[in-house]
Amino acid sequence: MRISLDRSAADGRPIYLRIAEGIRGEVAAERLRPGEQLPPIRELARRLGVNRDTVALAYEALAATGLVEASVGRGTFVVEAPGRRASSRGAPGPALSPLAERLLELERARPRFGSANGAVPLHTLAPDPGLYPSDDFRRVLNRVLVEGGPDLLLYGEPQGHPRMREVLAARLAEAGVRVGADEIVLCNGASQGISLAVRLFAGPEDVVALEEPTYQNVLATVAGLGLRCAPVPMREGGVDLAALDRTLARPEVRVLYTIPSFHNPLGTTTALGHRRALLEIAARHGKPVIEDGYEQDLRFEGRPVPPLAALDAAGLVVQLHSFSKSLFPGVRVGAVVARGRLVEALLALKRATDLADAMPLQAALAEFVASGAYDRHLARLRRVLRARRDALCEALECELPQAALFARPEGGTQLWVDLGGGIDTSELLADAIGAGVLFAPGSQFHSDGRPSSGLRLAFAMADEAAIRRGVAALGQVVARRLAAGPRPAAGVQV
Repeated sequence: MRISLDRSAADGRPIYLRIAEGIRGEVAAERLRPGEQLPPIRELARRLGVNRDTVALAYEALAATGLVEASVGRGTFVVEAPGRRASSRGAPGPALSPLAERLLELERARPRFGSANGAVPLHTLAPDPGLYPSDDFRRVLNRVLVEGGPDLLLYGEPQGHPRMREVLAARLAEAGVRVGADEIVLCNGASQGISLAVRLFAGPEDVVALEEPTYQNVLATVAGLGLRCAPVPMREGGVDLAALDRTLARPEVRVLYTIPSFHNPLGTTTALGHRRALLEIAARHGKPVIEDGYEQDLRFEGRPVPPLAALDAAGLVVQLHSFSKSLFPGVRVGAVVARGRLVEALLALKRATDLADAMPLQAALAEFVASGAYDRHLARLRRVLRARRDALCEALECELPQAALFARPEGGTQLWVDLGGGIDTSELLADAIGAGVLFAPGSQFHSDGRPSSGLRLAFAMADEAAIRRGVAALGQVVARRLAAGPRPAAGVQV
């Protein structure tokens, strides 16, 4: 089988997808025929210099398309030629689009936590339901339904509820972002906002510059839109500006996506000087910037840094907002802030896929914010998050080896730990689940799914006692792995 792996290729696809594509090519060229066995996972991993889990994911992706079939104790075999894919029940089914296949493969690569009942949830950024202002919000929702009457239950404006846009514009002005209500497009959470913003500037086969590591759902959005990634490494002070300059100079790179405050997954916040330098680079190359401010309301320590949108003199920044992490996910109200012709384009893109948002929720959220209830909730939430952050950092200092590195975030709900020592955190996850703690392995935040010695820990869901218990369990899992000695793996990176 003639499969090679060009690690210099920057096409934005995870390594396991490139391995799977190589095997498909071998079958298409009839160098692998129906009935022939694929190399054992361990052997192919050694030959390609990758982790065994990477090859296993490639084989799973091929099996999901019906091209190969795994037999316990015997191996994995080619079962049919491309173009005659079987459904999961063995009967012929319609072929999926290449984009759908790619998204399925990315979805299968996500960690599975379903059987981890009772484990400490340090893996999720979803806020603690015990902190939801459910009763207060219900009273506001009931009131706006009575006052709004049947009109509130009709299709609303594609741009979103006018009162909600006015309220959000006033809050943005407090952060230095001077926009009117007509320069805000509401959407169903930040995820839809990301998709709309990316589609403003990039089409199929275009390239999106992304920080690496970055938010894993952005990677899925880019893949689902038929785009490619240009990863730019993150450093201690933010994205590597020299590498960003080189990346944005490439004509095929159309836009930069960045999280300057409370970065996901790193938890870091860039300084004012770094932000100005980033905007200068983007302006020099004429490339727009998507600023994700999904946790902008969750600063609980230190002085606020002006968002990129407040510093933007060239009109290049499109800013995203969300209430999912600061209030509760079910409210599904996000926003895209843009100017001029970009607003018209956003509305056209939104109408093409979504006629209108949930007007009752937007109307209720507008009144909840305007009444001061949201700020009262934030005051309490920030106190809780700060205490949980402190508990997490103290536990990490006590329970993890001295070689482990992490930074203390000034807000948000997450931080990044680099275990070092050649550890691939995706290989720790099963043991951690067994020990009663969940975390997000670093590989899922990289565009190529590479092995990573990093992991993301969140303090949004678990209380202080649970955090201490979870970190103690994690420390024991790490200690056992280090005591067992290094495992043969290729290219473990942060």
